[in-house]
Amino acid sequence: MSSRLTMAGSRRIRVLIAKPGLDGHDRGAKVVARTLRDAGYEVVFTGIRQRVAQIAAIAVAEAVAVVGLSILSGAHLALTSRTIDALKAAGADDVAVVVGGTIPPADTQRLLDIGAAAVFPTGTSLDAIVAGMRALTAPSNAEPTA
Repeated sequence: MSSRLTMAGSRRIRVLIAKPGLDGHDRGAKVVARTLRDAGYEVVFTGIRQRVAQIAAIAVAEAVAVVGLSILSGAHLALTSRTIDALKAAGADDVAVVVGGTIPPADTQRLLDIGAAAVFPTGTSLDAIVAGMRALTAPSNAEPTA
């Protein structure tokens, strides 16, 4: 993530909030997007019903450090895996993917195992989401640049 994370005094860290698949409910994603914006992140919101390839292309074009997937449809395992694969194929394997939404507790570890950097199930407080994002995007997590 080093090329996409910014240090204090430079541009804000960019986050893409995306709604993959056919799920049309976006209220929670909008609340999270506004919360992250208010916490100092630069947030790009894709809107609903995005294809995985579109999400990866937007992530690359917008040079984001994190893609946040909001998934309520039950397809979180497949959509997360496909998004991570699409980012890798696009040369953006340094972009962290976090997942939020209707995530059964039994699937949290499975999402982490397939490469999600963090999982925020329904009911996670906004403060916990911001704290998790800060931990994920802290400058200490960035690789040194030459």
